[in-house]
Amino acid sequence: MTSDGFDGFGAAPGVAVGRLFTNRRALAEARVHRPLQAGICGTGKRGAESIVVSGGYEDDQDNGGTIVYTGQGGRNSDTGLQIDDQELTRGNAALATSMATGIPVRVVRGWMGDPQHSPTTGYRYDGLFRVVDYWHETGRSDFLIWRYRLVQLDFVEASNDESTTAVPLRGTPVVEPAGQEAPTRTEAMVQRIVRSTRVANFVKRAHDFACQVCGNQLRTPTGSYAEAAHIRGLGAPHNGPDVAGNVLCLCPNHHTLFDFGTLAIADDLTITDRATGTELGRLREAPGHQVDPTHLSYHRDHYSEGWKHTQG
Repeated sequence: MTSDGFDGFGAAPGVAVGRLFTNRRALAEARVHRPLQAGICGTGKRGAESIVVSGGYEDDQDNGGTIVYTGQGGRNSDTGLQIDDQELTRGNAALATSMATGIPVRVVRGWMGDPQHSPTTGYRYDGLFRVVDYWHETGRSDFLIWRYRLVQLDFVEASNDESTTAVPLRGTPVVEPAGQEAPTRTEAMVQRIVRSTRVANFVKRAHDFACQVCGNQLRTPTGSYAEAAHIRGLGAPHNGPDVAGNVLCLCPNHHTLFDFGTLAIADDLTITDRATGTELGRLREAPGHQVDPTHLSYHRDHYSEGWKHTQG
């Protein structure tokens, strides 16, 4: 951590959103993006500090407030073409860690990126984005690539965000933050995908709010609690439907593990814990709720490769 308290994560001190930089060295000197070549700054242990979106990878999708970013590796530096599979290491692992910690990532757009959202020259700092999903798939050139969906924090959320400090490494003393005696409140307009409450409630009631993995039913003073987990994500690029066949009734723990790909559910509904390699039994069923196996297959195909790399 530097003398001004900046640990490399969150907004760079003194740098306003929209500021233009002539080159990568200027970005590094301003502590917006430190590497002079790599598009991802960070480590698998602490997460990603920043990324540069500059059109270097053919599978990138820049939609302004949402970016589907391609991981690093496997690209021919001369032609720009993908010539090998990517691995969940280095910067790719850093972005995966950022999803787990929730710490936002600085995004810089370069002049070679999507012309609709990029500067005409140089590089532009475009604020903080949060990694909300990551998965693997076969890219345009038929090689395995890692993809990350990043969503921009609006100004209010970014300025009040409390998770912009990196998680300390194990063994590092943890200092209690000061916090706020009187947290402020500000109105903000945010666009989100509208999910069907009726579909979620139907699935949860069909299972009497019991987790389909462990069978636990969480009791609260106001009734039972469970979460509706979409198997195939809604919205681009997954474009899963908001229907009961694409929804599971899960407890918070198993919802998280499923989203990270730790749990794999076979077409016969056998559940495997990828972290331990053990079978946990079959997914619990309920009358009137049938899970669509095509969505289970999609989830397995897009969230399994990370565990292969982890387990060597």
